[in-house]
Amino acid sequence: MACNFVLFRRGQNFSLHTHTIGFDGQNTPADMVAAAQQVGLRHLGISNHFIVHPDITKSKFYPFAVRGGYKSIYSSSFDEAIAKFKPHYEELNRLADTSDIKIYRGMEVDFFDYPEWRAGFEQAIKILKPDYIIGASHFVEMDGELHNVHDFSNADNVTRTRLLISYWTKLGRAAESGLFNFMAHLDLPKKTGCGTEYYWVEEEQNVIDKLAETKTPIEINTSFYNRSDEPYPSARILKMVAASNVPVLLSDDAHQADFVGRHFERAYDFARSCGVKKFLTCRAILRKTR
Repeated sequence: MACNFVLFRRGQNFSLHTHTIGFDGQNTPADMVAAAQQVGLRHLGISNHFIVHPDITKSKFYPFAVRGGYKSIYSSSFDEAIAKFKPHYEELNRLADTSDIKIYRGMEVDFFDYPEWRAGFEQAIKILKPDYIIGASHFVEMDGELHNVHDFSNADNVTRTRLLISYWTKLGRAAESGLFNFMAHLDLPKKTGCGTEYYWVEEEQNVIDKLAETKTPIEINTSFYNRSDEPYPSARILKMVAASNVPVLLSDDAHQADFVGRHFERAYDFARSCGVKKFLTCRAILRKTR
């Protein structure tokens, strides 16, 4: 199985976590492909958000999404989401036919932990047939409401703690599900300054244990370098990831063409300094697809 891993020389020749116009990205798929070629990548995956929940438009965060111009990443039903993705995947198919690099159809999926969601999701991927699926959690359900991670920082201390517990519990369930080729930005709440204390190490380790059990890789997401000296996840988490033998890949989470492949060398060096040795190849990641 050693051929599933490769030690990259300060970088990686693929990017699988990117977003495009029509969802919440700023550039077309063709623009992203051109950017990938320019920085020397050989494989590019487009992975727009697939966030489906019947109450998504009732969430506190939804009006901000509308004002920001990216409400299209949210769907109240799987039929609605499928209708958005079908023409998008058709465009990617056309682009792949003429591209000099390999192009893959991905999706970044918000996991929700109830049977109806899973049944609807599994039917959706049978229809859409994505090449790979990224697991994520931008929302948690608590007290009958949906809360975006952006809501955490505005909550009182007690509510914030409950939201963070819900977040890590949900990530653990996502890791257990076996649905995903890899998991995105594990410690996403730190985007709003939440959950960075050592107090959360037990919850973090619990998720990592489940990732190790299901052999689900994680990404090292370089987008947090825009705010900090470290990526997602933190050095604390990456050291636990290394100790648990969970493999990783580098992701730029590019929402614009200029960010494709950005900070890969920096993230690679950071991961190595945390003890990470197993970096997945593109082929190994795609092999996990159901």
